Amino acid sequence: MVSVPDVFRNITAKLESSASVNTVYGEPITSEGKTIIPVAKVRYGFGAGGGSGSSAVEGDDPTAAVEGSGGGGGGGVEVTPVGIIEITAGETRFIAFEEKRRIVKMLVVGAVIALILILRRRKRK
Repeated sequence: MVSVPDVFRNITAKLESSASVNTVYGEPITSEGKTIIPVAKVRYGFGAGGGSGSSAVEGDDPTAAVEGSGGGGGGGVEVTPVGIIEITAGETRFIAFEEKRRIVKMLVVGAVIALILILRRRKRK
């Protein structure tokens, strides 16, 4: 049987093996005078629990004792790309993906609004 401290040790060992600078910053890619380094946001979450105890009664036999115990744990990792670092001979800059996502969202919302307005004008005619 695995004890609660063992569960925590196992989870901690997994986190230590996956939590490194390479998780946040990917391998650099060099081409045509530019070096690109992918950047990600990494989030970890985990939990564990356990219990113990005993019951004086098992089934219909009031003299039989049952020893209780329990344990468990789990965790998760979320890795989200957030941008790139671009290195050239003249400059180094961070390019965030969120800005591009925001622009795309705005364009989609604008297109939906334009479509609604066009459909309303057609209904009035």
